[in-house]
Amino acid sequence: MRLKDIYNSDKTQISFEVFPPKGDDKAQKIDNLISELNVLKKHNPALISITYGACGTNRESTIEIAKRIKNEVGVIPMQHFTCICSQKQYIHDYLKEIESMGLENILALKGDEPKDNLVCYKDFAYANELVQFIRENSSLDIAVAGYPEKHPTAPSLDDDIKNLKRKCDAGASVIFTQMFFENDNFFKYQDKVRKIGVNLPIVAGIFPISDYKQITKIAEMSGAYLPKMLTKLEKYQNSKEDTMKFSIEYSINQCQELIENGVSGLHFYTLNKSYMTSEIIENLSL
Repeated sequence: MRLKDIYNSDKTQISFEVFPPKGDDKAQKIDNLISELNVLKKHNPALISITYGACGTNRESTIEIAKRIKNEVGVIPMQHFTCICSQKQYIHDYLKEIESMGLENILALKGDEPKDNLVCYKDFAYANELVQFIRENSSLDIAVAGYPEKHPTAPSLDDDIKNLKRKCDAGASVIFTQMFFENDNFFKYQDKVRKIGVNLPIVAGIFPISDYKQITKIAEMSGAYLPKMLTKLEKYQNSKEDTMKFSIEYSINQCQELIENGVSGLHFYTLNKSYMTSEIIENLSL
């Protein structure tokens, strides 16, 4: 099923994000991931997205996981794709490979500049150029990223939203947001996006926190606003169990408010684990 069909309803859709495991015992880690996703399958996700390494560094793992999600979990996979440092021919070939697997959707991203000495081609400078290329060279439905508290490199939120509009005008079908923890920021962002003339579904990125130090690092990298939540979370930082319990309750309240305000979808950053995400969903009124 295509993105434009999945999000063509008043019902809030559920989806998950996973990443290709790294390091030793990769095969076993992928098996474990599939097991976790089979647990989450009971929540009837609309799709499961798979992240993509810089310059295609985990391309084979991404493809393997997508095939297994489709065939073994029985859920629609959606691969991410970054264009930074990629040649047009490479992307063209990858799009055809995805289509040959019977997949219909992709999340198009610029991606981060590599920090090592990888050869970096300059065929694409921005994500809207990738969106246009995908639209012109495939039949895939295209998702793009949105940043309720602006992309870390953007001069301002308004500038970032203008960039979002360029991506949408180039051929996107839906917007998936970066994680956020303050719903007011999401609602203000959504209003700004609508006022600039973008009426695509906006799917909210939800990040269940299991580790205090980890989330502070991730938030610093992503630009997510944390202060109000951290004040409460900090006192649990020495207990993972208490951190998870607080986070589950916080996320339930966050998600329920989003649902009651008609959000198109909730996209859970699972970190390849099922427990917290499952606990949250089981306590929502969908």
